[in-house]
Amino acid sequence: MKTPVYDFLLSYAESDPVRMHMPGHKGRYGAPALRQAAALDITEIPGADSLFEADGILAESERFAASLYGTAQTLYSCGGSTLCIQAMLLLMKREGRTIIAARNVHRAFLNACVLLDLSVTWIYPRESDGILSGTYASEDFEAALRACHRPACVYLTSPDYLGRMADVAAIADVCHKYHAKLLVDNAHGAHLAFLPVPCHPIQLGADYCCDSAHKMLSGLTGTAYLHVRNDLDVQQDRVRDAMAMFGSTSPSYLLLASLDWCNRELAAPLFREQLETVLEQFQALRCRFSDRFVFTAGEPLHLTIDAVQSCCHGVELAEHLAAQRIVAEYADAYHVVLLGSGATTAAELARFSAALDTFQPETVCEVEKCALPRPERVCGIREAALAPQMVIPVAESLGRICAAVKVPCPPAVPIVLSGERIDSDCIAVCQKYGITRICVVQ
Repeated sequence: MKTPVYDFLLSYAESDPVRMHMPGHKGRYGAPALRQAAALDITEIPGADSLFEADGILAESERFAASLYGTAQTLYSCGGSTLCIQAMLLLMKREGRTIIAARNVHRAFLNACVLLDLSVTWIYPRESDGILSGTYASEDFEAALRACHRPACVYLTSPDYLGRMADVAAIADVCHKYHAKLLVDNAHGAHLAFLPVPCHPIQLGADYCCDSAHKMLSGLTGTAYLHVRNDLDVQQDRVRDAMAMFGSTSPSYLLLASLDWCNRELAAPLFREQLETVLEQFQALRCRFSDRFVFTAGEPLHLTIDAVQSCCHGVELAEHLAAQRIVAEYADAYHVVLLGSGATTAAELARFSAALDTFQPETVCEVEKCALPRPERVCGIREAALAPQMVIPVAESLGRICAAVKVPCPPAVPIVLSGERIDSDCIAVCQKYGITRICVVQ
């Protein structure tokens, strides 16, 4: 597959131009280890196209991406999935749609609601695996859609942070029955279209979907795809216009080139072969350690260890791995999340297996997993987030109204939302996750 953006950058750097344009490093200043990258770091010069008015090499590259994912349109983001989420929600606001969302959203969703002044009807999981994961029933979304007297949309996070996948196909059927749009935060699932049994949200019926290219593919950090299923949006160029509302007018060409090259990798037979090999190795590892560790079911490149059911403490396990230079994606008392990709090697998995072999738990997580609390909603998300606010100890926050949500990323799933009254359940869950201070309306 062609790489028009990457090729243009190489050609431009090799031509040794006099760079009387931005950036100021002129392709040669900056940190020594980054100077090779600096030579390819340009701005919107003639021939380089312009991301939010793309009709040249960027448009060509995006068309290649769309062909790989089978979409009507795939657009590039240099602002991660966050920019894609903002654009999707702006489109829904312009259509006057009610937002119905599964509660385990990333804080980027909540921040977009602040910017766009959106209210949300929340759907809670039937079963919870801590605050980060749960099982959502299509019947609950249908009940919310049936009760809605305006056009609506449904917003899902799938896979969630632990790798659990929602029943996107069933929820898509419900959405289309009620003429609702389905939006999916698929930040951890850019590879799902290339599994032996493809299960990407667009393939399962989602109308819009964002994928972070850096989480599970080779894109540089900050790269993402926004996928569109409907030709009408493409014809009116509504989606690119929505992205331009929030995106920087100076997107990084290094990031764009990495997306461009990512297309080439995805199109090559070797990628699928490597992916299948890693999937087999991950499954073999799960089987080998099935008598010692319980692995959370879900997306196969998430190797998530349920520490509670494995009779150990997640942080202790992660520290044991780190001592042997094996760095987990995330760990708390209840879970350790480890991510693979097509680039994971057999040698790396052998080191990981050896580290698991030598782990002898000294501590057992005795704290029960907790579900997301359901506090009273007092005012709108935007009203609370933009109000005068102060940070106080969580232990002293009973009865106060949550203001701006400040939760660490990862995992970035808010325990209590802007505009909700903090109750004893909220305090207990925050304390279980080690959150000691909280931002409240002054």
